[in-house]
Amino acid sequence: MPSPHSPTAPLVPANAENRYEVTRADLPLSCPMPGMALWNSHPKVYLPIVDDGGESVCAYCGACYVLRD
Repeated sequence: MPSPHSPTAPLVPANAENRYEVTRADLPLSCPMPGMALWNSHPKVYLPIVDDGGESVCAYCGACYVLRD
């Protein structure tokens, strides 16, 4: 599956996975992320995430985002 944050990747379904690994290039972090199809998703929310190995969980869909460098 293409990375949901790649600007040249085709749109991927929003909230299709329970866990996403993100990098500092993906900050500020939002759910759904840029590159995800938005037509069937919840409203876009920004999520706090800090330091390498930090995690954040979306209150709407429960997706867990893990920061990896």
